[in-house]
Amino acid sequence: MVQVGRVTIGRFGGNSAAGSYKNEDGCLVWTNEDENWEFTMILDGHKTAQSVELVVGHFVKMKNDITSALKGSAGPALKKMDSLVLDIFQEPKFMEACRKTTGETACLIVVRKDKYLWWFSVGDCIVHLFHPELIALGERQLVQRSFYEWVGEVNTFELPVPCYRTGKKEMRQGENRIFMTTDGLTECPNVPFEDPETIQTVLFENGIKEGVRKLLYEVKENSVRDSTTIIAWSVEIEETASMPSDV
Repeated sequence: MVQVGRVTIGRFGGNSAAGSYKNEDGCLVWTNEDENWEFTMILDGHKTAQSVELVVGHFVKMKNDITSALKGSAGPALKKMDSLVLDIFQEPKFMEACRKTTGETACLIVVRKDKYLWWFSVGDCIVHLFHPELIALGERQLVQRSFYEWVGEVNTFELPVPCYRTGKKEMRQGENRIFMTTDGLTECPNVPFEDPETIQTVLFENGIKEGVRKLLYEVKENSVRDSTTIIAWSVEIEETASMPSDV
């Protein structure tokens, strides 16, 4: 496990006893407490880790552009992210490099700026947002698994109509827990981690850091073959959030 600012990163390379022999996951985390944002990326490679390394390397090259876009207020910053990230994935030299790589990767990017979450998703990685007001209404999962989408040798951005999901969410007043994972966790036998309520229980009973540690322990103990990467953090929002007009 690694801590980057308020963000906890948990990594499990797969269980060799269950037949695992390679780790094709990846992640990238940048934070800036002074400017009130976190930039997080989680990747689940297929066939080889080359596509994961390619995507992470390309975003590292674009770090100055990304961090510059996240300066200032949330409205302009996240509007810039809409076009910037799409441009990064469609940059001609990057797309040419994708054609020459072996294998492909799912990729989920989540940005927290002030009281807003922004995400860009290709493939089957997952993000949950846990807050009591949302939980009371049955809302936990913001991004579900979407299959047959990748970046790399097989590339969704080569399609006549590139396929991906993006969105924004206003977080509620109080503590918001943000949780990202690759599918190794959701495919854990004997424990229903495909149900976000099960993950919620672990995080609420143990806190973020110890909760992630416990989840990785369960993955190991239940002989998950696939690698698992988790990114989780908590944000306290002081501002009030939108409410219906009849409240």
